[in-house]
Amino acid sequence: MTCIIIDDEPLAIDLLESYVSKIENLELIGSFVNPLDALKLLRDRPVDILFLDIQMPEITGVDFKKIISPEVKVIFTTAYSEYALESYDLNAVDYLLKPITFQRFLQAVEKVQNKNSKTETTKDEDYVFVKTEYRHQKLFFSDILYLKGLSDYVAIQTKSGKVLTLQNMKEFEQDLPNNKFIRVHKSYIINLEHIEFIERNRIVMHGEYIPIGATYKDAFWKKINNK
Repeated sequence: MTCIIIDDEPLAIDLLESYVSKIENLELIGSFVNPLDALKLLRDRPVDILFLDIQMPEITGVDFKKIISPEVKVIFTTAYSEYALESYDLNAVDYLLKPITFQRFLQAVEKVQNKNSKTETTKDEDYVFVKTEYRHQKLFFSDILYLKGLSDYVAIQTKSGKVLTLQNMKEFEQDLPNNKFIRVHKSYIINLEHIEFIERNRIVMHGEYIPIGATYKDAFWKKINNK
């Protein structure tokens, strides 16, 4: 799982970073003092867990939670217990009261893991419905080669042709099964089953060369090496 930390106190960030480093399957993508800087990252790539401070000068954690994708699992961190009820009203996974112990931090992370495992076991379909023109097109996962994000739409390359949709890449990244699909570039999501070979940070699929973006390179190679 991936995570980011947002807290206006550098010492609080240092503590959470040390906790993240102790959990084997938790990868820290970035730490931010200013939540507005974190928005840029969240727009470009998905994150499993957001450790979010509530009391910050630019924008409160509560308000920040309201403007990001509901798919991001938020764990609030704060020194003020009076915010607990409001955090649960916003469907936060957990609420950590400072000073945060590692045991309590670990419990919060395990809550996210349990939520994810339940989602994976219930989502066993082998297809997805895509909105295209005036209909919903059924596409089997095995038929999808890759998705390419363009300025106003997404082009889905299948074995039989191309399907265009106004749905965005982030939606597909959340809906497609992560054991079959992975985002390898800001503009590309690929089906791992259809990789022919990889050379010089490019993936070759049915004669097409797909670049591996620097932001996604580590996660891609980790996925490939674990298969």
